[in-house]
Amino acid sequence: MIQKGSLKPVKKNKAEEPELEPLCCCEYIDRNGEKNHVATCLCDCQDLDEGCERWITCKSVQPETCERIMDTISDRLRIPWLRGAKKVNISIIPPLILLPILLQVASWHFFMGVVVLTSLPVLALWYYYLTHRRKEQTLFFLSLGLFSLGYMYYVFLREVVPKGRVGPGQLALLTCGLVLILLALYRAKKNPGYLRNPASKDRSLGSGQTECLNRKGQKTPGFPGAGVLGVLNNRTLKDDRKGLLAASPTKVKEDWCAKCQLLRPARAWHCRVCGICVRRMDHHCVWINSCVGESNHQAFLLALSIFLLTSVYGITLTLDTICRDRSIFTALFYCPGVYANYSSALSFTCVWYSVIITAGMAYIFLIQLINISYNVTEREVQQALRQKTGRRLLCGLIVDTGQYNRGFLRNWLQFSTLGTQRLHPPAEDIV
Repeated sequence: MIQKGSLKPVKKNKAEEPELEPLCCCEYIDRNGEKNHVATCLCDCQDLDEGCERWITCKSVQPETCERIMDTISDRLRIPWLRGAKKVNISIIPPLILLPILLQVASWHFFMGVVVLTSLPVLALWYYYLTHRRKEQTLFFLSLGLFSLGYMYYVFLREVVPKGRVGPGQLALLTCGLVLILLALYRAKKNPGYLRNPASKDRSLGSGQTECLNRKGQKTPGFPGAGVLGVLNNRTLKDDRKGLLAASPTKVKEDWCAKCQLLRPARAWHCRVCGICVRRMDHHCVWINSCVGESNHQAFLLALSIFLLTSVYGITLTLDTICRDRSIFTALFYCPGVYANYSSALSFTCVWYSVIITAGMAYIFLIQLINISYNVTEREVQQALRQKTGRRLLCGLIVDTGQYNRGFLRNWLQFSTLGTQRLHPPAEDIV
């Protein structure tokens, strides 16, 4: 046996572990763990050379080659920064380049405007389904939304305000609406109510040793968190508390998330895009690149409402300036001479672009109001439609599951208090 005191702490020689040299503003560590420089972003790219060669010779490029090219581009696309160049997400770049160009082209002629403004939603939907099918996070829609707000405001200041029809008070009100949208989006981007399991190593409370009751009342080994304590999570509704007493192993197994290693509370779901469970998950919103859950659902609805009011107000001011003495609805479809000069043509094109975006957001806002009124989440609606358990009204616009519906006023009262009260300890503190 080794006697006490015979082991002495071994001091590490600093010469054996040389410290890494600090990076300059243009250097970075690439995906291979090697030091690189932003000036060499076009060097040593065999996949790109091969792809260009096959494209020039009219040969097909393999999908694997395209993926490697995109990975290389995303790894080398960086901007100089303190203590090393920072990586730039490639998905934020297309809206910054394509949106101004396409809107400029659409303002050349009426038919060009019809083609461009029709193709933009189609391209956006195609990209959405492409990323949704791959279950990938993307900053494309967040970049598109923020840049659209900034570019519309820029066009308004440059082309509409100088015409003298917009007063200082109206401009200040529109500016305040824009600021409130950004603040609401910032709040909606925060933690939607993630369920985390910090006890994987430090608090391994009998991992794999938890017992649960079988149908005969005997104790049998179960998965972690499947016991009585695992069932007692933060279910706030009365029906959930009653169901805890008669919880079966089958029900507990349905609520168990194998990926997050925790027992989900009622109405919580695992987001396949974010890769984590969310309390009272409504849906994953690509416009904020985050989930809408218990903690940010109110901010999300507030951002939608402020955006709709601000957008309609800006559209009204612009049409009143470029199409005088006409009603707003008439000016949208009949505004003679609007393509006579560049300023009015660009403003009119931006108005129609704003109308398309506003119509899409208004539909989302309407669905949110209906779901809140019936106390269902979008995730529960989709599940009820697949399992054919919900009651469909108004051609499927309303889906009532009946599970959590307590009446119009009580449903809105519960929504107004989301995230403020928790009667039971969080599930991640139990597992």
